[in-house]
Amino acid sequence: MIQSMTAFARSDRHIDAQHTTLVWELKSVNHRYLEVSPRLPDAFRELDGPVRELCRKRLNRGKIEIGLRYQADAGETSISLDEPLVRQLGQALHRVGELIHHPAPVSPTEILRMPGVLQMKEVDFNALTGPAMALLDEALTSLVDTRAREGAALAKMVEERLDGILVQVGRTRNALPLILDGLRTRLKKRVEDVLASPDPERLEQELVLLAQKMDVAEELDRLEAHVTEVRRALAEGGHVGRRLDFLMQELNREANTLASKSVDTETTQAAVELKVLIEQMREQIQNIE
Repeated sequence: MIQSMTAFARSDRHIDAQHTTLVWELKSVNHRYLEVSPRLPDAFRELDGPVRELCRKRLNRGKIEIGLRYQADAGETSISLDEPLVRQLGQALHRVGELIHHPAPVSPTEILRMPGVLQMKEVDFNALTGPAMALLDEALTSLVDTRAREGAALAKMVEERLDGILVQVGRTRNALPLILDGLRTRLKKRVEDVLASPDPERLEQELVLLAQKMDVAEELDRLEAHVTEVRRALAEGGHVGRRLDFLMQELNREANTLASKSVDTETTQAAVELKVLIEQMREQIQNIE
C-alpha cells in the first residue's frame, strides 16, 4: 500500500465522567524524515513523549503537526462560594471593628478576593490522559487511512505517466529505421553538393559512425527497465518514497542522454516529452512515504 505524506485528520470524543470534550487535529506534509511537533495544553504536557512514541510506531516519514484541545461542559464549569468561610471572615471583621476605632469599610469584592472564598470545579486531567491517548490512536488511524487514499491516487497518476513514457519509447524505437534512412539521404545530398564525385565507400563509413553515435537502443531499453522497476515498487507498497525518487533520477538520466544523442526533431521531441512526464512524477513522488 502506497501512502502519501500529505493528509489531515480530526477526532473528538466527549468524556462523560469528566464532562469534557477532547479534540485532536493532525496535519501531515511531506518531509525527508519523520518530524513530530505536538502542541499540547499545559495540563497535558506529560503526554509529549507518549505522543511522539505513538507517532513513530504508526508513521515512517512526514512532518506531523499535532494539536489537542479540551472543552469542559458549560454547565459543569461552575464557581461555588465557601459560605462557612465567608461567615467566619465576617465574624473576624466584626471583631476587628470592635477593637479599633473607625475601621475602613470592607467591600464584598475584597472578601471574594480572599483565598479559598471562591472555589472552581476543576477537571481531573489525570483521568483524561488515558482517553486522550486512545483518541489520538483513532486520529492516527484516520490519518493513515487518508494517506493511503491519497497514496492510491498518486500511484494512479504515476502509472499514467509510466504509460506515457512507454508510448514515447515505442514511437522512438519504431522511428529509428526511418530516421536513419532520412539521415542517410540528407548526408548524401550534402556530400554531393560539396564533392563532384563522392566516394560511396567513405560515405557509408561516415553513416556507420554517425549511426553508432546516435544509437539510442540501450537508452530505450533502460527506460523500459526503469519503468518496470517503478511499477514493481508501486505494487510492493510500503515505504518506497526514497526508492521511487532514485528511479526518477535514473529515468531522467536516460532521457537526457537520449536528448544529447538526438539528430532529428522526432527524437528531440520524444526526449522533451519524457522529461516532462518524469518531472510530473518526481513532483508527486516527493509526497510518497
